[in-house]
Amino acid sequence: MRLDIYRRPENGGHYSYLAVPEGRQIPEEATNVDWETAERSIDFDENDDLLPEFAIEDPVEQISAKGYAITSVKNLIEISHNL
Repeated sequence: MRLDIYRRPENGGHYSYLAVPEGRQIPEEATNVDWETAERSIDFDENDDLLPEFAIEDPVEQISAKGYAITSVKNLIEISHNL
């Protein structure tokens, strides 16, 4: 699967990320935030259950359910505590 990745700034200089299948628009419920393009057309193995470089868990499951996958707030908190 190929994904387009978007990002938005969060507290502490971190980013949260949104992954959508390549070429698809960000779903309407997620467009109320100013997402900027981070990467286009990245290859993702659908058997993986993590996009670690973007702190996104269960991307295939999230995309199947919502049309996109997003960084968990829990992961942002963990990243902040590890610094």
